[in-house]
Formats: sequence, C-alpha cells, structure tokens
Amino acid sequence: MDIPAELKYTKEHEWVRVDGATATVGITDYAQGELGDIVFVELPNVGDAIEQAGTFGTIEAVKAVSDMYSPVTGKVIEVNTALDDEPMIINRDPYGDGWIMKIELSNESELGQLLDVEGYKELVSQL
Repeated sequence: MDIPAELKYTKEHEWVRVDGATATVGITDYAQGELGDIVFVELPNVGDAIEQAGTFGTIEAVKAVSDMYSPVTGKVIEVNTALDDEPMIINRDPYGDGWIMKIELSNESELGQLLDVEGYKELVSQL
C-alpha cells in the first residue's frame, strides 16, 4: 500500500496535496483497494463552496457507494473530468492521474488538523 509522505490525510481516507493556494484532493490507495473496481465518481461542480469535513460527492464501486469528505475548506476550481469516462483511473493511480478535484484553499491552518503520513499509517494499521 502506497502512502506518500508529502500528503496530508483524513480519517475518512481522502488525501490533499497543497501547492501555494491550490489543494488537490483524492482518495487514498487504501480506500480504492477497499472499494474495489470503481465504476462511477460523482464530481462536485466548479465554483462549489466546500467545507472541511463536508461531503463533496460520492464514489461508487462494485462493492459499495461511499461519500467523499473534503480535507479542507475552499472553492472548487477544477475537477478531473477524465473520471467521467474512466473512473478506474483512481484504482490505477490514486495519487496521480486519479485526483478528484482542486480547491482554492481558504484556510491553510486546517491542514494542521489532518493526519501526516505516520498518523495515517497508524490509522490504517488498526483497521
């Protein structure tokens, strides 16, 4: 299982990568593995206001449908429309081409409330 050290994580298995004021969000390798083959992703709309820990869409796999929760607060500035045609990109590359949305970050201090790589490894080890 891949857990990149440079990312921050939620207890609900989303990740965030921050570059300046832009936060890229997706689901973790652990989450995609638990879900199995992903068949549909409900993406938010560009311009949507997103709250930290608020739902921003759903992800549907053969086994289950799960809500996705935002790691940070901000405004959606881009969504990964490639997932409309090929949602299994998330299964193949959850931290790269399988990103879900990009947010204009409005409160950088929220990053301190997220798990770092060690905290996320500990969480996953208890599941």
